[in-house]
Amino acid sequence: MNNTAASNRDPRRRTAQAVALALAIASFAFGHPDASAGNPEMAKRMFDRLTGTPPSPTKLTELTNMLNGGATLQDTALFIMDKGQPHSSTFYSVTLKNFATPWTNRDQTVFAPLNDYTATVIGMVRDDKDFRGILSDDILYVGNAQPAYSTTSNAHYEALESDNADLRVVLTEQQQSSLNGLPATATAGVITSRAAAEAFFIDGTNRAMFRFTLLNHLCRDMEQVHDTSRPPDRIRQDVSRSPGGDSSVFLNNCIGCHSGMDPMAQAFAYYDFDETQGKLVYTPGAVQPKYLINSDNFKFGYVTPDDHWDNRWRLTGQNTLLGWSPQLEGKGTGAKSLGKELAYSNAFAQCQVEKVFRSMCFRSPSNTDDRDAVAIGVQSLKDSNYNLKVVFAQAAAHCTE
Repeated sequence: MNNTAASNRDPRRRTAQAVALALAIASFAFGHPDASAGNPEMAKRMFDRLTGTPPSPTKLTELTNMLNGGATLQDTALFIMDKGQPHSSTFYSVTLKNFATPWTNRDQTVFAPLNDYTATVIGMVRDDKDFRGILSDDILYVGNAQPAYSTTSNAHYEALESDNADLRVVLTEQQQSSLNGLPATATAGVITSRAAAEAFFIDGTNRAMFRFTLLNHLCRDMEQVHDTSRPPDRIRQDVSRSPGGDSSVFLNNCIGCHSGMDPMAQAFAYYDFDETQGKLVYTPGAVQPKYLINSDNFKFGYVTPDDHWDNRWRLTGQNTLLGWSPQLEGKGTGAKSLGKELAYSNAFAQCQVEKVFRSMCFRSPSNTDDRDAVAIGVQSLKDSNYNLKVVFAQAAAHCTE
């Protein structure tokens, strides 16, 4: 038996020959195997992350050629989001919808209908808006479906969804005040959207709106901002100072949330959601009765006179670490100025980047490289005038490499 025939029957040799042949083919096809190795796979992974669908062979070739030609992963991600038709529409209609929908309901579920809150998030990202305006601008995005936008129904957005409308195309920016009848000074981005009002202004004491705005946009729940060092003078009458007959419960627990929350939630004193009409109600100059309920719990507690708010976390205490903007005063009247106070904090920027990271990487930042990527993303968000699309591109690039 000759050596050549014997070696051809050796499976390890045949495997080595197959690998060599594959590398030779790759070298012929792409010119520089070391430089371009992995580009098709990276293009596919990035496309999957941004759109939730695999690229067609034609699209994969186009994206691979971009990378082979020197385009960065970030540039390629931006191309997929804005110019990679028809699949770029999936980024807006699916990826961004799933990204924002949990913020619009108390259960924080993605399985909720499209609504004006979600549509406004999608529109602001698409249009490269300053994303801080999500909590304060006189803005709302609507589509072209019938029935038209209504302050008493979500039917307009449900129709868009049932029609599989291309949200990249059909959404248009409107002044919120022209749609819901609120004065422009009383609009506060998604805070005063119908969806948010139905979820967080309904019943209760309007503290839910503060809690979920903090949770969704600063990534902090009340336990994480618990600070018993703040004065209790603005805590409302409905909070017992001796729950179960034990004043230590109030001093060690209740005060830690309410001393900071109640002075800021006062910004919502003129808002309510009317279940009968199914709409947001605004009563300028008249405090909603829900702010005055259960007054016998502690008669000496704070009686809300108006919608003036103060940020007791701004100057001292652990929550100064949220990074409040020195450009603002930390006090004001109404939801708009409070929304701006929250959105101009460092915690807001950090939160948006972390949420985008989880959306693109399917995990929380878990190591030094991930944490560095988040820090770079926060700086990029600020440098780009809070263009969230840039952060999506960076996160997709980081988790594709």
